Amino acid sequence: MIDDPQFHPDITLTIDGGGVIRNAVSAETLAGEPMEQWRGQRWIDTVPPDMARQVARAVEGARREGDSSCFTVNQRLPSGRELLLEYTTVKLGGKSGLIAVGRNVEAISELRSRLAHVQLEREQDYWKLREIETRYRALLDASSGAVVLVRVTNLRVVEANVAATKLLGLVPGGEFLPRLAEQDRRNLEATLDTARLNGRAPSIALHLLNDGPWSLRTSMLTSEAGVFYLFQMAPLSGGGEVAQGGSASRDSEPVSVDNLLQRMPDGFVIIDREGVARRVNHTFLDLAQAGVESAVIGQNLKRWLSQPGTSIRVIMNLVERHGAVRAMRTTLDGELGAATEVEISAVGDRLGQPNYFGLIIRDVTSRSRESEEALSMTALLERSPDTTLESLVKSSTEAIERQRIAEALARAGHNRTMAAKSLGLSRQSLHSKLKKYRLENK
Repeated sequence: MIDDPQFHPDITLTIDGGGVIRNAVSAETLAGEPMEQWRGQRWIDTVPPDMARQVARAVEGARREGDSSCFTVNQRLPSGRELLLEYTTVKLGGKSGLIAVGRNVEAISELRSRLAHVQLEREQDYWKLREIETRYRALLDASSGAVVLVRVTNLRVVEANVAATKLLGLVPGGEFLPRLAEQDRRNLEATLDTARLNGRAPSIALHLLNDGPWSLRTSMLTSEAGVFYLFQMAPLSGGGEVAQGGSASRDSEPVSVDNLLQRMPDGFVIIDREGVARRVNHTFLDLAQAGVESAVIGQNLKRWLSQPGTSIRVIMNLVERHGAVRAMRTTLDGELGAATEVEISAVGDRLGQPNYFGLIIRDVTSRSRESEEALSMTALLERSPDTTLESLVKSSTEAIERQRIAEALARAGHNRTMAAKSLGLSRQSLHSKLKKYRLENK
């Protein structure tokens, strides 16, 4: 038998077929209430008028159909105070009426309020952690040399900045410098032994295949996640730099391809055969809602392009089979939950089995929006030819603002924190606008 107080009723009522209270019993928590005053009163007269319909419906349902019901009302006690109760009604046999068992749910409401408050605090902590991560990555990328974090147990890359990925091809999950010459491999093992003993090791020179000599400085890093090597690398004698324009003089103004790609209005990505991003431009970072380049470099593109039938693996297979992909429609999922309609064109660095794939990703959401807005603006002008300019501007601005807020909520899965961030609003500002445009329940 269950003897937990939370399962005990606070009020038990015996109701006849006409909805009149014949008996009322309260728990010890309500011992001071003169419950005998309810005897002979109609049940609907003991609740606020706006809740009387629920009580009447429960009585009628039990009388006619024998249905049990469960509902919540503000019960007005004989002393005059109100208590939020959840009633469960059970029909008695024959014409005996019904029993209504009520439990106080104010404690549950308080618990829900506390849970909502905890959820809000967790969301705030999440955004703080995201901000810290963004700053950490920005600081990592600020280094002019290659910086790599490698796990001690298996020499696998855990983290690499943009320079390490671009110049040395080091990505998370990959092996650290697997193609070293035998002598350089012995030198690396010796410096790792020194770092494990002393916490750090002096710089050594490594001769990377096809990339000239590089200096490598090693430090040990211990955290809750394990023990790691922190490698700082820089090219010696100008090695590791990608020439732009060969030996042309400054007067010849060589074209900077990287500068052009970064300034492109469409997203541009270069990936390898595994789908790992090796190079991206700023427009793609905006589409992926990634704050810094290192948040994308070294990550598999399926993280943002995973729609069935148009995933990154499907695009790569089509390029291998047909040589190119042109204007394929799909959806790109951003880090903050926004889904953007895009068109993707792709090509490989060679026919057959490319080693690298180049993708141009174009945001096409604006096309449909612009056409819809043009149509709606035309309709607005046609409906109100005599409206003043000030009134027309105000109504148009409000219509566009309402539409943008509704779209942001839909993209964020009705998560108001994410929607506010994507709109550049505070949560309080978004709440007031939702109330203004009657979108609170959207």
